[in-house]
Amino acid sequence: MESLWKLLYLLEPAPVTLILTAVAVTFGSAFRALNYGKEMERNRDLSEASIMLDRSQALMIPVMSSCSLLLMFYMFSSVSQLLTALTAVASVSSLFFCLSPYAAYVRLQLGLADPFVSRCCSKSFTRIQWLLLLACTSLVAAWLVSGHWILNNLLGIAICIAFVSHVRLPNIKICAILLVCLFVYDIFWVFFSERFFGANVMVSVATQQASNPVHTVANSLSLPGLQLITKKLELPVKIVFPRNLFGGVIPGGHATDFMMLGLGDMAMPAMLLALVLCFDHRKSRDTVSLVDLHSSKGHKYIWYALPGYAIGLVTALSAGVLTHSPQPALLYLVPSTLGPVIVMSWMRKELAELWEGTVPNISDKARQIEV
Repeated sequence: MESLWKLLYLLEPAPVTLILTAVAVTFGSAFRALNYGKEMERNRDLSEASIMLDRSQALMIPVMSSCSLLLMFYMFSSVSQLLTALTAVASVSSLFFCLSPYAAYVRLQLGLADPFVSRCCSKSFTRIQWLLLLACTSLVAAWLVSGHWILNNLLGIAICIAFVSHVRLPNIKICAILLVCLFVYDIFWVFFSERFFGANVMVSVATQQASNPVHTVANSLSLPGLQLITKKLELPVKIVFPRNLFGGVIPGGHATDFMMLGLGDMAMPAMLLALVLCFDHRKSRDTVSLVDLHSSKGHKYIWYALPGYAIGLVTALSAGVLTHSPQPALLYLVPSTLGPVIVMSWMRKELAELWEGTVPNISDKARQIEV
């Protein structure tokens, strides 16, 4: 009974905010991926088409992730500044991708002229796009200087949305292969890596802070205001929330403690959500909007996968509170998201259609239209 009382901690502001943010980002990533795919089909833009994973690529993701983990475990201090620089570039690109539709919407609503002014990296940019790129760069620069956790979360969310939009799954078969492999991957590196490597590799890498190259450069040039530039950075490969968020506390916890959730724990389930959301749309042939998702035209698979994600995340956090140890989130998220989709599609006799996939490759479709 005493253990159950510990679960009341999940009602604190930090866990609640983490859960709500993760669910919103997962759904938002899937919805953006659907609309991005439709944009590419409509514009027949082969250069911007999503990468459709096949079986061999799905199998390689856990292998390459494991290699990356070991690299950062043994050589993180040596490569941390390079990782920070690469992450900054990826963050600018991801923010630009996420904010571009809103900039275009505002331009249309205000009726602003937006001529092309120059080219960069084989792409033409309008005046508003240059201003947006400048704003995105400024946000990343502010993160490099301050290292604030809110900016870290903003960049991490942008990277997650951009990844899910550009890396797609063709069917549930490939999705199941990927998620099951990542299920095993997460369990091994959290529960069993200490037996082989002398430490919990996943936790060690997740809690390491990277050296800030901006601080290094400012220090070498003896620039003023050096004390304002943070020496260490949390890379935006996870979202973090202070445990004392809004005054909430955890017994025995330090005020600087953070709750965290890796981007992979949002991005991988979001790829499943993007797949079923696209399947729902192609079955219903409705216009893509949030209002249409609430229509009564059939029970959409997204409404089985999304609550399953929330339940799996709450279960993972509960297990962490009860065991006082880090938990592999995908241990709970994979069954709670993939399971309901497979069971419901089997009951509705649509499993074969989902298993083999009905979502055409964007590039293939564009080529067919061109012919």
